[in-house]
Parts: sequence; C-alpha cells; structure tokens
Amino acid sequence: MGIIWTIIIGFVAGVIAKLIMPGDNEPSGFILTTVLGIIGAFVATWVGQALGWYRAGKGAGLIGSVVGAIIILTIYGFFAGSRRSSA
Repeated sequence: MGIIWTIIIGFVAGVIAKLIMPGDNEPSGFILTTVLGIIGAFVATWVGQALGWYRAGKGAGLIGSVVGAIIILTIYGFFAGSRRSSA
C-alpha cells in the first residue's frame, strides 16, 4: 500500500508543483508533469528515510513530495532549457 500511496501523493504533488513553478522550460504535458511529481515523491521518500525523518515503509507527506517534485521540475527545466538553446 505504501507504493500506491506514494504514487497518489506524487500525482497531486506534481500538479501542485507545476502550479507553483510555471515556466517555459517546464514540462507542459499533463502526463510528464504527473510522472515527474511521482518521481519527486519517491525522491522525497528516499531522502527522508535516509535522513531518518521517515521510518522504513513510510512515505513522504504532501509537503515533502511537493518539495521533491519542485526539485525534480527544476532539474528537468535546467536540462530541457540547455537542450533547447543548443538546438
């Protein structure tokens, strides 16, 4: 159930992160934004467990997942922006 909950929270976190960080270099597709939000939720869960914030089997909450999604969106925007400017 933990992975399913992380995916659901990641979906919501991706949408919230996109609303917080609109921009030209950000993914414009709904599916890509959702996938990056889910990746952000998994990253937030992994970092939180590594730092001892969450116990094993417990996922990051909504706020942690949104922060993780914002970090992933920023990294994506950096690489997508540099790829577009060189083409």
